[in-house]
Amino acid sequence: QYAPSHEVQVEEGGLLSALLPECSNFWVNSLHGQGAKVVSPRLRVEARSPDGLVEAVSVINHPFALGVQWHPEWNSSEYALSRILFEGFITACQHHIAEKQRL
Repeated sequence: QYAPSHEVQVEEGGLLSALLPECSNFWVNSLHGQGAKVVSPRLRVEARSPDGLVEAVSVINHPFALGVQWHPEWNSSEYALSRILFEGFITACQHHIAEKQRL
């Protein structure tokens, strides 16, 4: 149920492509029952499934606000992609704390 079941394609130039510079597509689990083909103008599409559904978004002009349709927490110890996402989030939190302390 939580094993990777379909491919997603990373959109170039976004947060996800910055986290995964050598990776243009990968496989993810699929537990969601809803999807979107278009998003708010305040969001940037970060990845899509082959059928065009949005699989990941980020908030434009935000250092790290990333949402994904899959569950990266499942099997994260075995799946490098999940660890990269979590490490990116942790790094963003550390930068935020350092910036607040600087002010």
